[in-house]
Amino acid sequence: MMERYPDIEIYLKSVSLDALNAWLKSALIAPPLSPAGKGQWKTRGQYQGDCVPVLLVDKAAGGFASLWFDSNHTPWLTDQDCAQQAAEALQTEVRCSLGGWNPGDDPDRFWQVFPGGKEGEIAWPDSGR
Repeated sequence: MMERYPDIEIYLKSVSLDALNAWLKSALIAPPLSPAGKGQWKTRGQYQGDCVPVLLVDKAAGGFASLWFDSNHTPWLTDQDCAQQAAEALQTEVRCSLGGWNPGDDPDRFWQVFPGGKEGEIAWPDSGR
């Protein structure tokens, strides 16, 4: 059985706040995201009685927004599980890490998911942010 990740982070190509709020409400019983600084929004959802802090950062990496769930109590075991559901629910390209990172791993290797189920490994170099 796959081990549950300590937190979940995915990167969204484009998405409206309305669509994202609707998805977060259905997945985590989360109230709408609220502004939390320049280009950032936060909310707190729940999953099986546990609090799930959520942070959205606009244009976090290569024009993609970062969506971070700061909890291991989510509906998804891995970033990839979340990315697959988000791509369908939000009808946008989603990227995520391939898994836990260890020294010596290539930091530019990511997983890319498109609506409709097309997915695969890609190189996504860090722009030096």
